[in-house]
Amino acid sequence: MRVLLFTGKGGVGKTTAAAGTATLAAARGHKTLVLSTDAAHSLADAFGIPPAADPTEVEPNLFVQQVDAQRKFEHTWVEIRRYLLSVLDSVGVDSIEAEELTVLPGAEEVLALLELRDQARSGRWDLVVVDCAPTAETLRLLALPEALNWYMDRVFPIERRMVRALRPVLGRVTGVPMPADGVFAAVERLHGELAGVREVLTDPGTSVRLVLTPEAVVVAEARRTLTSLCLYGYRTDAVIANRIFPVGGADPWRDGWVAAQTAMLAEVEASFAPLPVLRSPYRAAEPVGVAELGAFAAEAYSSAGGDPCALLAQTETMTIRNVASGPAESRYVLSLALPLADKRDMDLRRKGDELVLTVAGHRRQLALPSALQRCTIAGAQLHDDRLEITFARPLVS
Repeated sequence: MRVLLFTGKGGVGKTTAAAGTATLAAARGHKTLVLSTDAAHSLADAFGIPPAADPTEVEPNLFVQQVDAQRKFEHTWVEIRRYLLSVLDSVGVDSIEAEELTVLPGAEEVLALLELRDQARSGRWDLVVVDCAPTAETLRLLALPEALNWYMDRVFPIERRMVRALRPVLGRVTGVPMPADGVFAAVERLHGELAGVREVLTDPGTSVRLVLTPEAVVVAEARRTLTSLCLYGYRTDAVIANRIFPVGGADPWRDGWVAAQTAMLAEVEASFAPLPVLRSPYRAAEPVGVAELGAFAAEAYSSAGGDPCALLAQTETMTIRNVASGPAESRYVLSLALPLADKRDMDLRRKGDELVLTVAGHRRQLALPSALQRCTIAGAQLHDDRLEITFARPLVS
């Protein structure tokens, strides 16, 4: 079972890359589902078909799905929504406006992730392809399961006990209904569901493919995205360079673009190594429909053996190794993959049994394995695109 996620800066062709990959995989006999977590929902447009809320077969082995966020929200978070409506009603908000206000920001993308989890675990598919939102939204979304886990472990139990104890008093004083146990149960259920999402996304059979065009601004964002994906523990196995101008012709305008792209592609190859950089040229027409999408993908994957399902690069996101055991102390190294990171943009702190690591504005609170919880940090360095953190534990005789 493989899960492939496609992301990139808006407008670089990530939907085309996702749809083309799914089309080629289906043509090779893999039962494939392609779905979108992008609120823009252009996936159905790429295939030239009407959108459908359930997996719909468009070719043998090829199914397309556009998640119906409203329907899934009403089914999944009915208790939370009912509570929010009661709060808005108590302060005099019109019922129609209240209906609109209870559609939580970002809920559509979260629900699409839950749908991905369900489909990946269903056993129906050989491959699930995900057309993700543009990079900034995708990174916020992929950080959510771990962030919610932190809240549920530390804040949620205290909050639940306080509300349970003060519910009768606060309800009378404020006139606003306090959340019932069913609301807290719904939050706990969401936590469990997102933990399942995290398991799917960090499974060895899951990887991300970054789509870019050979332009300086786009490539700079792709570099930051690769670093952030590794920070959160997600594997990237390839880069797809899209819309490359063909060489040749006597047009000075196009020749200028070819020269600029050639220089940028050399930089991409050097920056993202050892990840393979797959190249997709500008096509004579927009790749819409199964035939065009399949041709797009066949050309893009030709340099990688033509198999879109293959794991194109191996990356260990986190490792722990024992580097010294003597009579006085044991030493361990926690190694995190952080390609293209700049140490000037990094901050590392320890807080109890956690490491708080910030890289270029993205923060991850990493729970330390039990073997390291009794250790102290002896040093850290960025070496060969990995952050190496040394831990020492004095041995008690």
